[in-house]
Amino acid sequence: MYEKEDKRAVDLALITAKQVFELFILILSGVVIGKIKMVNEEGKGMLSNLLIYFVVPFMIINSYMSGYNAEILKNMGRMLFYSILTICIGMALSIGITFLMKKEVRGIIRFATTFSNAAYMGFPLIQAMYGSEGVLYASVYVTVFNILLWTVGIVYVSESMSFKELLKKIVTCPPIISVAVGLVIFLARIPVADVLKDTFNVVGGMNTPLSMIITGITISQFPLLSILKDKRVYFTVILRMFIIPVICTLVMYLIHARGMVAVITIILEACPCAAITTLFAIKFGHDQKLAVGAVTLSTLISIITLPCLALLAGEIIM
Repeated sequence: MYEKEDKRAVDLALITAKQVFELFILILSGVVIGKIKMVNEEGKGMLSNLLIYFVVPFMIINSYMSGYNAEILKNMGRMLFYSILTICIGMALSIGITFLMKKEVRGIIRFATTFSNAAYMGFPLIQAMYGSEGVLYASVYVTVFNILLWTVGIVYVSESMSFKELLKKIVTCPPIISVAVGLVIFLARIPVADVLKDTFNVVGGMNTPLSMIITGITISQFPLLSILKDKRVYFTVILRMFIIPVICTLVMYLIHARGMVAVITIILEACPCAAITTLFAIKFGHDQKLAVGAVTLSTLISIITLPCLALLAGEIIM
């Protein structure tokens, strides 16, 4: 029994290490592309739009084409519960720990520590470890994530957006729309031609290289020395990358959450600060240096911490 568990841990370690090494090479490629100015800020924005509005929806819909399965549907229900639980744990910790901070920095720190870069960093690792079924469960997390991002997230950084505007943001969010389309295909058991499956699979496969290259380009645009001097950045990164995922893992262990779905939840919760943190800082007049620093440093650290936490979760709750 112990030999099997040890073998499983070693297999997970090898898969994770291989995937992270591949991601690191892609990120490094993005850094080089950014440094030699092959892609400028406008080009990066266009690549980001291509990823969010085209590639990610294809990848999510493709994950629902695996065919109806009662066990998968049951796991999706578990994933919904785990997603709400872990994101709310992160939210509660962020609010509690930053309660006495100054208002001008409190909002953006809460945003950066509550919302992870799950789609950019988590999906590629999950896709490599668990395939399309893993992405299917991850899409449930992203649905919960986006609903809370455009409600609680907006409240963190601004009080000016109306309920109507919030609702519009949610229902027009590409990942949420693609989940709705995918669910119809999955639950209605709609047959999909092989040529369409292959097309969605190929386009969805662009997610990993494109997202990692964009991450590398982003890292190349900011002076690391300036970021490393800001203590607030360290505080934000420690909370986002260590405290929240470790506590979430312990809570999952205590409630006897086990299996692939539980591990996927922790991997997504252990991702670096959401890239949109910087955009929100600009839009709502928050500290841009803090936002950029948190996103950049947490992304760099995640190359090491993400596989480590994936292994920890695999050992404790798999």
